[in-house]
Amino acid sequence: MKHGDVGSFLRARREVLRPADVGLVPGGRRRTPGLRRSEVALLADVSVDYYERLEQSRNARPSKALLASLARALRLSVDERDHLYHLAGYPPPRLGATGGYVDPAMMFLLDALTTVPAHVVDDLTNMLAQNRLSHALIGPWVHGGDRAGNVTWRWFTDPASRALNVPAEYEAIGRGYAADLRATAAHRGRDAVSDQLIADLTEASEEFRRYWDDMEVAPLRSTLKTMIHPYAGQLDVQCDFLLSSTTGHRLVIFRPQPGSATAENFEFLDALGRQSFED
Repeated sequence: MKHGDVGSFLRARREVLRPADVGLVPGGRRRTPGLRRSEVALLADVSVDYYERLEQSRNARPSKALLASLARALRLSVDERDHLYHLAGYPPPRLGATGGYVDPAMMFLLDALTTVPAHVVDDLTNMLAQNRLSHALIGPWVHGGDRAGNVTWRWFTDPASRALNVPAEYEAIGRGYAADLRATAAHRGRDAVSDQLIADLTEASEEFRRYWDDMEVAPLRSTLKTMIHPYAGQLDVQCDFLLSSTTGHRLVIFRPQPGSATAENFEFLDALGRQSFED
């Protein structure tokens, strides 16, 4: 790796982006093209000083986790992400690997969805990115660490994760997650990561074991759900899944059911979320 290659690449990609490209408000005149270093640092969840040192090549070798965060923040394509890994001296992530990178097409759509809750998960249902309304609806899951950000794991091991769902739908939702995991494991060829998740779920949850033993195989598909929020009330939603053929990432959209009050309740939920953020 030549000295400065990582920093030069980061700077070049930062300078071609506009705030609107990454879901930010421009906010006044700009003396230089592209995003500010502080904006990239915010999106990548690192300090401004640390990011500046990266661009100036004053940090020897960023971690793979940080590279994934930077690739997400800069909306890098898969090829650009892999190039960044090569520059930093790492092999590029294999297809389906987790670690924080999000398909840029998915991020574009997520940024554009401002009136409905939406988030991006990988093929194992690890939460990768959330919009503001997703935060307001289910709370922040992206930075949970370990299994705390895995939707399937939390469903079967954390009763609080079901708080918004009506009990009549528990079995259908649980069976859906088990069948989706079996489909993903088959697609991955039963790699170590999916094998470990299956083993841990089998040990932790008798409910999961029952569904898993039924051998159902089906990826998650659009599903009608009724959710009860303590402040926004009843939410009648169609839970839609949009799949990226490049990365296997899925954009999950909570679409209001026509004729219901859910769209108005989402507006109220958004206002609550903004107030909480400002406080």
